[in-house]
Amino acid sequence: MTDQPDLRHGESRSVDNSSSVVVDLREYRQSKDPLPVTFHRRELDAILWIYGRMVGDGEWRDYAIDHLKDKAVFSVFKRSGEMPLFRIEKNPKLAAKQGAYSVINVHGTILKRGHELNQVLKVFDKALKLVDK
Repeated sequence: MTDQPDLRHGESRSVDNSSSVVVDLREYRQSKDPLPVTFHRRELDAILWIYGRMVGDGEWRDYAIDHLKDKAVFSVFKRSGEMPLFRIEKNPKLAAKQGAYSVINVHGTILKRGHELNQVLKVFDKALKLVDK
């Protein structure tokens, strides 16, 4: 016979929790494998508005979105098998310095960088030209 109570008759057994630690599973997973950086809905809306305009002009034809550990990248292509013409990047580590958003061309040159995505995307605005008749 054992000294434990008979649980069939409605008695409860107490457990010593002095050495137990409760761990939030979500926090544990994030500490082991942090979530990737992503574009928020409003950021994607702004980027896709520019993308739609450029597709309409025949400049761009395809895009890709990459959510990496340290940054999110929206790449645009003239043809899907080529290098991206431009990359729109969001890097939160640079938010306090030069700004989290940047537009990079096919050669890796940063065309514009800043804290506000809409300001950075103005690099795609076409310059108005004066036409003399």
